[in-house]
Amino acid sequence: MFSLTQNNSRQREILEVVFRNGWDYMRGLLTGGKAGEPRLPSPEVLRNILIELGPVYVKLGQLLSTRPDVLSKRYVDTLTALQANVPPVPWQETEKLLKEELAQPIEKVFAKIDTNPIAAGSLGQVHKATLQNGQEVALKVQRPGIEETVAQDIEIIKGLAELVAFTEFGKDYDIVALAEEFTSALKSELDFSTEGEYTEQLRRNLSSSRWFDSNQIVIPEVYWPVKTSKVLVIEWLEGVPLLSSSISQSQSSDNGDKAPQRRQVTTLLFRAFFQQIYLDGFFHADPHPGNLFYLGQEKIALLDCGMVGRLDPRTQRILTEMLLAIIDIDAQRCSQLTLELAESGQPVSLDRLENDYDRMLRKYYNLSLSQINFSEVFYEILQVSRDNRVRLPSNMGLYAKTLANLEGVARSFDPQINLLNQIKPLMSDLFTRQLWGDEPLETLLRTTLDVKSLSLRSPRQIELLLDRLTSETLRWNLKLTDLPKIQQTFGDGANRLAFSIVVGSLIMGAATLSSGAQASNLSIVTNILFAVASLLGLWLLVSIWRTGGLR
Repeated sequence: MFSLTQNNSRQREILEVVFRNGWDYMRGLLTGGKAGEPRLPSPEVLRNILIELGPVYVKLGQLLSTRPDVLSKRYVDTLTALQANVPPVPWQETEKLLKEELAQPIEKVFAKIDTNPIAAGSLGQVHKATLQNGQEVALKVQRPGIEETVAQDIEIIKGLAELVAFTEFGKDYDIVALAEEFTSALKSELDFSTEGEYTEQLRRNLSSSRWFDSNQIVIPEVYWPVKTSKVLVIEWLEGVPLLSSSISQSQSSDNGDKAPQRRQVTTLLFRAFFQQIYLDGFFHADPHPGNLFYLGQEKIALLDCGMVGRLDPRTQRILTEMLLAIIDIDAQRCSQLTLELAESGQPVSLDRLENDYDRMLRKYYNLSLSQINFSEVFYEILQVSRDNRVRLPSNMGLYAKTLANLEGVARSFDPQINLLNQIKPLMSDLFTRQLWGDEPLETLLRTTLDVKSLSLRSPRQIELLLDRLTSETLRWNLKLTDLPKIQQTFGDGANRLAFSIVVGSLIMGAATLSSGAQASNLSIVTNILFAVASLLGLWLLVSIWRTGGLR
């Protein structure tokens, strides 16, 4: 628990930053007061707080920007551009860490290292270097001491999550699990060998394709002999950021001479990511402008593969159908698919969900497909889910964020590009693959064997069923809700029916006796029977009326 009485320098630093920026809700949490329901500051104030708190919180903000299923678009857009203003680590400290990590002297591995880093981030920095064999590489080294800082801040983040967990917001979004997810992601990014493995897997996946020339998409090669959890060496690629390339800048200065070239590049980009998302189920989840390099000759390099997303075949199928439902402006189908994706949680009103989707999609009725920004539509789908307290898997946030980044870069590079036109030629191939798999013959043979097995087992199973029916050994396990109430209702009805028969019998008996009664004693018996029958009949009517049976 946080409290001003705790003597922790890091907590005091957080308090000062929060007080200085005026976040009243968090101030209440940190001082142990009652803060009520979570109230985020404005996106700009939140960004300033994270920057002031340092590299770990900047990284946390960047991870939050990948969760549009939790935060609105304003926050996601503001946090997407979040960059830590981190000065580079002096070479002496970096060199010391390298000596500790490498199994042999630096001079035996590298012929040359540029001591001035080309990039400095919150967790590490990158130097250009040359191996002893003459190959130029990018040397990524972890910031010395960052592990201790991350460990300390992770404990603080978990403590804050436990406080928020008592609120309705915390329960709806399972804020403790969300904090665990973020802290796991932070720890994973500290292990540079994980980034190397992701990079290698993307290289393998994109090394062949039916949709584009695989030689046009370049993933840097990992130099595995020099690899530790704090040091990563990858191939050096000569290029420039895509939006800074000559064919991108020329769109404002020429008369469209470069337009076909730009269209080829954007088509290549879309198809490469379409394959990653819908076929491989393993995709580069951070395609912002700084990670897409133009290498010339229409070649594109994907850099910084430390953040990836994963989709299983079922989710791929649902997302494909969701894309078609959006095209058809089908609110009912969108609602059904959203619930298929949803994690188990609170019950959801399907009618309200459909109405929200109908209102959302209604504004696209009169627009042509070329005017629809599909990444914006997916952001709105996440907003509808949030409003209806539908908890979607975390990979949906990465999926939507990746689409938004990709479409944003593509439209900046080629304003006339349209996502649907790019993927439409691939849809039939995609559906065929989802139906038959990568090996149609193998799938057909497996299905044939399953049908054969079913046909062989079915007669015997039907025979067993008929045997059980005829021998009365078949038992049915039925579970009826409110069964005691049903039993009581039937019991009451049976009792009233029996009571009515008794009353009717008394009346009939009395009538029979009275018709042949000559003696005075029989007349007395008849009157008594009539009186008893009348009283019982009256009591039965009152009982039925009191239970509402006459209404």
